[in-house]
Amino acid sequence: MSGWVLWALVACGFAVGEVLTTGFFLAPFAIGGALAAAADAAGAGELAAWLVFVVVSVLTLALVRPLVASRLLSSPTTRTGAAALIGKKALVLETIDNHNGLGCVKIDGEVWSARALDDEHEIAAGTRVEVVDIKGATALVIE
Repeated sequence: MSGWVLWALVACGFAVGEVLTTGFFLAPFAIGGALAAAADAAGAGELAAWLVFVVVSVLTLALVRPLVASRLLSSPTTRTGAAALIGKKALVLETIDNHNGLGCVKIDGEVWSARALDDEHEIAAGTRVEVVDIKGATALVIE
């Protein structure tokens, strides 16, 4: 069997291993194996193929893996759904009175039932408030 075929099998083995695991650890070796197969197929020789495999694998592991790992571990920066409303300004449409279960606000054109974060605090209609949390379909707000 030709040397480049063995290198291609090595590359495929590492690629399959990478798909089955996480962390971008085996992919650099798959890339190194693929480039070693190309070097061997081009007639560079067995020693050159090994050198290509080692150098490319180490460089990819050292330079690319930290970038990919930080990207995989980072949390999404865009909040969606109700979480996207936290921190938004709202207009009180109906006086917020937690004791009587009253209150609604308009957030980005949508009307939400609302409660004051402080149970003792009543917020008058027409007041601008900030959304601090969403509990179910109710916005918790502060002045």
